[in-house]
Amino acid sequence: MAAVEPTPPPRTPDHVLLKEGLQGREMSPGEVANLSDRLLGNGASTLQDQETMARLELLLLKALKTGDKASRPTLWRNLGIIHYHQKKYKLARQELQQSNELYPKSARTHFYLARLFAHQGIIEESKGKKKVSKQQFKRAAIEMEQARKLEPQNSLYRQDIRQIVQSEAQ
Repeated sequence: MAAVEPTPPPRTPDHVLLKEGLQGREMSPGEVANLSDRLLGNGASTLQDQETMARLELLLLKALKTGDKASRPTLWRNLGIIHYHQKKYKLARQELQQSNELYPKSARTHFYLARLFAHQGIIEESKGKKKVSKQQFKRAAIEMEQARKLEPQNSLYRQDIRQIVQSEAQ
């Protein structure tokens, strides 16, 4: 019986653009920011595709080396989102906080900061550190509330952050 080849992830025009960007096609930081926003959109299959995530990480790092300040908050945020999903939490936190300092009106940045704090709260809780855990959940609630204020119509931001993070672990 022949071995079944795994089905490759679907290739979209954005995947082609990503590959071209890594192979030398000139892309402005704004184009990279928009491409990464589309690829990392809520519910995107990219988050489960490690190869695409690695490629996108390289393209974001390349774009951050330019002097374009307008796209930096989005580039940092999307790099933080990638590292969050790669479970590189310390790095993700630094990048998301950098994004937030540059542009504090991004609901998505606040949402991912909330996820990070809630995740840390769960870790501290499992270690029996109730006080530290409570502080982390309080910070998560503050970030989540900020995301809700910035985008009140987004149903994702109305969910319980603790449940979101716990469902990721399953």
